[in-house]
Amino acid sequence: MKYAKMAVPSRADHLWRYTPWPRIHPSSVELVPEATPTRWSVSEGGSLEDGAPRLISEEEIARIFLSELGRDAVTLTVDGTQPVVHIQAVASGHVSVGHLHIEAQHDVTVLIHLSGEADWCGLHMTGAIRSNTRVSVGFVNELSKNGKLLRCDDWTVERDATFEHASLSVGGFRCKNDLRTRFNGPGATFKQAISVHGKEQRHIDHHVEIHHDVGHTNSSLTIHAACDDASHSVSTGLLTIAQTSNHCDAGQVFKNLLLSEKARAEAIPELEVLADEVAAAHGAASSPVDLDQLHYLMSRGLAPDEATSLIVEGFMHDGFSSLSSPALIHEMRTRLTVHLECELKR
Repeated sequence: MKYAKMAVPSRADHLWRYTPWPRIHPSSVELVPEATPTRWSVSEGGSLEDGAPRLISEEEIARIFLSELGRDAVTLTVDGTQPVVHIQAVASGHVSVGHLHIEAQHDVTVLIHLSGEADWCGLHMTGAIRSNTRVSVGFVNELSKNGKLLRCDDWTVERDATFEHASLSVGGFRCKNDLRTRFNGPGATFKQAISVHGKEQRHIDHHVEIHHDVGHTNSSLTIHAACDDASHSVSTGLLTIAQTSNHCDAGQVFKNLLLSEKARAEAIPELEVLADEVAAAHGAASSPVDLDQLHYLMSRGLAPDEATSLIVEGFMHDGFSSLSSPALIHEMRTRLTVHLECELKR
């Protein structure tokens, strides 16, 4: 289906309830504007090639829109010689769009860093985690604070593969993330960890779907959001276990730290479990800074802002504690620490 023939999605659909399509569209909703391709570059250990498989739902408006907005796509192929691959994505101009596909046939950690001064950035990232591989992917959003981001991810995890996916969201003014992962083979494990820092009027929306289409698969989702000023974080998680997918172990936990009276955070876990012999759980919690922790740090000589910053750093660092890849954990925590230090100096 073409974008021009699609109806604007209803806010009754929880995917678009908190970030309606007109608010994340770069212009008038009936238009597909001209776009500048996102600039991709990669270090040693992998190569970027033109073209990528078309993995798009014919009924999903955001993915169709990104496909029509920019048809240029690149594929990262890893050769197995380097354990860590760094990718830089730079978004510039009024509207920037990029498509990246990762073909992971070897054990590797891929670190993706998004930056740039684009007013609006659209990214569609897809990946195939092949059988018997251990793959870790990290994504850091450090767009300019006035930019908008529409990000769609589609990942497939094959038999006996281990996949870890971490996201750090500290850039952009309004961000909509639609992240979907699907199991295609038994014996696979997937861990997803997301940390969000909200400042000023920042609005960050994460919609995460994990689909257990086959049995004997394990997944975990953890989202930590620290919101200050009048920022707003939204986390919706859809976990599905098919009727024939017995012996799955899946869970999701959302934690929100509210740093001001005007900050808001929504946590909406959702389970659709059709199989009987499974373990599935979810949880959510929101709270302000613990006054006892704040008092303890201030009694050791820290100023109130320094003490609060340290608590926020520890809270967001803990969001990546479920991961096992040292390179992935180090990159995400280092980027987070640098960001918080810069915020403290402002």
